[in-house]
Amino acid sequence: MSDERWIFGTGLSTIAGDGTVLDAWYPTPRIGRADGTTVATRAAGLQAAAGPDVRRGVRVEIVELQIALERAPASTADVYLRLHALSHRLAAPNTVNLEGIFGFLPTVAFTNAGPVLPDDLDRLRPGLRAAGIQVQGIDKFPRLTDYVTPPGVRIADAARVRLGAHLAPGTTVMHEGFVNYNAGTLGASMIEGRVSQGVVVGDGSDIGGGASIMGTLSGGGTHRVSIGQRCLLGANAGVGISLGDDCIVEAGLYLTGGTKVVLAAEPARADGSRPTVKAAELSGRSGVLYRRNSLSGAVEALPHAGTGISLNDALHA
Repeated sequence: MSDERWIFGTGLSTIAGDGTVLDAWYPTPRIGRADGTTVATRAAGLQAAAGPDVRRGVRVEIVELQIALERAPASTADVYLRLHALSHRLAAPNTVNLEGIFGFLPTVAFTNAGPVLPDDLDRLRPGLRAAGIQVQGIDKFPRLTDYVTPPGVRIADAARVRLGAHLAPGTTVMHEGFVNYNAGTLGASMIEGRVSQGVVVGDGSDIGGGASIMGTLSGGGTHRVSIGQRCLLGANAGVGISLGDDCIVEAGLYLTGGTKVVLAAEPARADGSRPTVKAAELSGRSGVLYRRNSLSGAVEALPHAGTGISLNDALHA
């Protein structure tokens, strides 16, 4: 199809003794079709890193692959190339076909020397300990920073950002922040809370400490939440609806799609009450302040005039 987006990469794949492909690393993936000369040059540069690693019970091989991002994944190396495309900012979240990726991603023991098959850990542990090799996690997704270094980004705790996260220049992910795969920022942002799979955060927004943005992987709905520009999600707050630009959610307030919200700026009815809607009906609106009334306990929405918050330029340069 002429409108398909192709990406190609040459890298290194780690294969366990039983043939399980554990990962694939693509140092410089590129959008477009592969060029034979370019591929050969890159492969030659990686040749020295290929070969067996008896400490981990694996062999490292050169992998060359080109895929169409709109088509369904077909292998472990294919999935890793898609995750690299996101983290190298070659594709934005929710624009890459990730259907069925869990079936291609084995559970891996990720160490400071590279991946190991978990079933081999106990057998290899004496040698791993002697070599100073430590297990950093057992998961399907590795840490972003073990594969990609996104320019212009600060990540305080590497374990809290997965490969496949899309982090725009000027983004800061603080120690308690978390960014999943196929999620991330579209501009300079402060991430002190949780950005779940499928969620995107707009330029100039702040996800406060302990805040959470609802994803769709487990137990959630099908709506993929987006946070607009210059928004503030207060500490320990959360949303299951999208926010437009210049919105504020009060600290500690969690808005799900079914939360009843009083339109506090609307004229009162004869009985003194004001119109109430489900939060889902306000999803995506700009210039809204969400708060809990300290007297009645009701969740209220009020117009928020002007622009939203301003980040510290020095922190996000």
